[in-house]
Amino acid sequence: MNDLEITRLESTLEEINKIGASENKGITRLAYTKEHWKANEYFIRKCKEEGMSVRMDPCGNIIARREGREPHLPVVACGSHLDTVQEGGKYDGTLGVVAGLEIIRSLNKKGITTRNPIEIISFACEESARFGVSTIGSKAMAGKISHESLEKLKDKDGISFREALAGVGLDLEGIGAAHRSRNEFKVFFELHIEQGPLLENSSVQVGLATGIAAPTRLEVTIRGKASHSGTTPMNMRKDALIGAAEIITGLEKAALAEQGHGTVATAGVCHVHPGAMNVVPDFVSLKLEIRGTVIQSRQAVLDRLFKLIYELEEQRGLEIATNILSDEDPVILDKHVLSYVSSRCDNLGITYQNMMSGAGHDAMNMAQLCPVGLIFIPSKDGLSHHKDEYSSIEQIAIGVSLLEHVMVQYADTDIEIIGANADTKNVI
Repeated sequence: MNDLEITRLESTLEEINKIGASENKGITRLAYTKEHWKANEYFIRKCKEEGMSVRMDPCGNIIARREGREPHLPVVACGSHLDTVQEGGKYDGTLGVVAGLEIIRSLNKKGITTRNPIEIISFACEESARFGVSTIGSKAMAGKISHESLEKLKDKDGISFREALAGVGLDLEGIGAAHRSRNEFKVFFELHIEQGPLLENSSVQVGLATGIAAPTRLEVTIRGKASHSGTTPMNMRKDALIGAAEIITGLEKAALAEQGHGTVATAGVCHVHPGAMNVVPDFVSLKLEIRGTVIQSRQAVLDRLFKLIYELEEQRGLEIATNILSDEDPVILDKHVLSYVSSRCDNLGITYQNMMSGAGHDAMNMAQLCPVGLIFIPSKDGLSHHKDEYSSIEQIAIGVSLLEHVMVQYADTDIEIIGANADTKNVI
């Protein structure tokens, strides 16, 4: 990319990130809020300025299309998302959308046409920050989410998913029409910040994802007996919080035993009742996550956890219940796309490493529709979902340049596509 293009790309990122910016320099564009929709409107306007046709599907996904010389051919697509977490960063998701726009600008400036049409997709509700479910837009596009499950969703203010859709002029009843068929796509790419420290630590310019980890999420409730903290002897207590603490540390030990497979576990939510300094807690609820790319390893952590829970019930006289909230399959990405992108890196002199993605992305749902490539650029200090999230414009430019090269090649040549979908079943 020349200096003019880098300046234009940087300016677009700055403009879109004025939307939802706080005094703390964080960005908040929760899904289907006015801030999210203002960002959508900005993106739509810029795409139309480049001569693209733009439509919004019933889930709120924005599809911007640059026609090809043979419009009937399946599209070469890229994209990500414009919604954010609360007080998030400037690059998570936004980079992948703006990158697509910049590629179209570049092609227009050079007068390049392509055989296949090109689409940029800005997916709705990628973040789970509002409704507790992630990648809703791409799940709807891939036909992986039901009307019934969406009907149950509410945000922290009690606003239902249905009401949120209605607030931006969409109707939950039509959500099924967001589903697209496999024959519409040739390939999909997502450019994203790594959200971790590996690329920066290894001084590599890009990461090429071989697969995407998926979580098992569960709620654990521990019931003990409330009593006076000063008059109840230690050996006569049924302390729900002590039980919760042992579950949390036990979860860590179980994940450490599986770290060779890259499996991780987190206790992210803990609520204690009654929450008084002078009362032994009688109730605790935990929300836990076990995430990995190897199903057997993830299950091993869960098995160790259940064994520990049984032992705690016996030893401490607690009542412990578990509820699996979600159990998603990891995705192994298309090896032929990976091989081709690797070869382009070699040709362009871009250093790269193959890596698994620990975070979920819209790409994992698109892998149900077509072969997918997921490209990472380094994140400073591995930070993401944070106001200090940062990737340099030089790092961004390398990622966008690589994305442009591979998209143009896929859109203008008969690169062989072997296999319609990613492998979602894993063996050790």
